[in-house]
Amino acid sequence: MTYTARETGGPQPVATAGANPGSAEPDTSGATAVRADSVAVAGADGVAVAGADGVAMAGTDGVAMAAGTVPGASEAVRRPVRLRFGYGTNGFAGHRLTDALMVLADIGYDGVALTLDHCHLDPFAPQLARRTAALARQLAGLGLDTVVETGARYLLDPHRKHAPTLLDDARQHRIEYLTLAVRVAADLGSQAVSLWSGIRPAALAWPVAWDRLVSGCATVVEEADRYGVTLGFEPEPGMLVDTLDGYDRLSGLLGHPPCFGLTLDVGHCRCLEKATVRDCVLRAGPRLVNVQIEDMRRGVHEHLEFGAGEIEFPPVLVALRSTGYRGLVSVELPRHSHAAPHTAAASLAFLRAAATAPHTGSPA
Repeated sequence: MTYTARETGGPQPVATAGANPGSAEPDTSGATAVRADSVAVAGADGVAVAGADGVAMAGTDGVAMAAGTVPGASEAVRRPVRLRFGYGTNGFAGHRLTDALMVLADIGYDGVALTLDHCHLDPFAPQLARRTAALARQLAGLGLDTVVETGARYLLDPHRKHAPTLLDDARQHRIEYLTLAVRVAADLGSQAVSLWSGIRPAALAWPVAWDRLVSGCATVVEEADRYGVTLGFEPEPGMLVDTLDGYDRLSGLLGHPPCFGLTLDVGHCRCLEKATVRDCVLRAGPRLVNVQIEDMRRGVHEHLEFGAGEIEFPPVLVALRSTGYRGLVSVELPRHSHAAPHTAAASLAFLRAAATAPHTGSPA
């Protein structure tokens, strides 16, 4: 293997009205009301069947059936869908990566969302190929799958968090980082590489920002195709592409490449999408290749522990199962490294309970 390439801090109010042509203005007057019975429908024999609209319906045995093949899933039709949970290594910043992986495996996680960072598989440190191979061996030994995340803070610029982005003058540094992440993901056998657009500089015109984003993403798509890696583009509050509408626009401008899937952050749906969280999940299903999860409140981009926000998770997880998605559902709590083992254990216990909670069909 040869390598040649060289969260925002604190709660943020999210601007929602007319700032971004790719945005959808949220309905701030209503709560996230969802009905579990609008997703899970049991057949008489307890076997789940696919509805005419392509939304899978769950049988009484808890098996979810998908209407077709979904990126990130394999042979979803007539197979039980068990949600597989992961945890973001950016929530273990105080741990060596090898130690963090052991802790997460001991807790019972199925995988990790691995942020390539100065403290965790630094992509710019010497002997990356050797270190990646060693990491692949450890992951295999622990039975952990991976998604590669590219949201490291200050990795490319020691003065500006997350800079440069695909929208900046120095965007080539970001492109090099992303293409390097693709190669690492290929060697790890990762489920996907997650990426985002960046915040539009105030002096940068909207059309120029979109042109830069499309051009940069096209380069990364080409690299992903070359290495057989799936990309998961994440709409991020406050960035140029912040909603599912924005993702759809970007994918269309790129020509809908098969490798250009969607990373859906469940909390972001509550933060600023117009639709309910459940409906966002169902809409995302056909392009879903990566899922991040945490609690959140309407209009505030702050990643919260489960129960500290406004999301009702059981119906959301029912909806996610119904899509046939088989990839990792990874907890993203990057500001909780001070209590990482406890937070990770509590998060998995919460998600397992929410995934098996009975549904009465009442609004969530």
